Amino acid sequence: MRKLLPLLLLLSAMAFGQSRVYELRTYTCYDGKLEALKARFRDDTIRIFKKHGIESVGYWVPQDERSKNTLIYIVVHPSKEAADQNWKAFADDPEWKKVAADSEANGKIVQKVERVFMEPTEFSKLK
Repeated sequence: MRKLLPLLLLLSAMAFGQSRVYELRTYTCYDGKLEALKARFRDDTIRIFKKHGIESVGYWVPQDERSKNTLIYIVVHPSKEAADQNWKAFADDPEWKKVAADSEANGKIVQKVERVFMEPTEFSKLK
């Protein structure tokens, strides 16, 4: 066990020094579907995100002409690789598949998804 201690300390230090990866996502809804999307997030999606290691930072609606059909949010992952694994697990989750299908019984909700992975600057409050 004593021989493993330095290795564990080194691995811990390396993991501690890595920055988390933030992901900015913008969803553009079909006309009249924003409230359905917000309800899906509020009632189910965020809870399912947590199950798969997707940590929510915040959710916003723009204050311009896009306010009727756009949801913007930020989530955080331990790394880009973890993000890819988290999203795959989320997409494959039977509960999510049912929630998505049930919420889209009256038609598709999301028309377009845009995503940007972001790394905090050294002067950012979020690390």
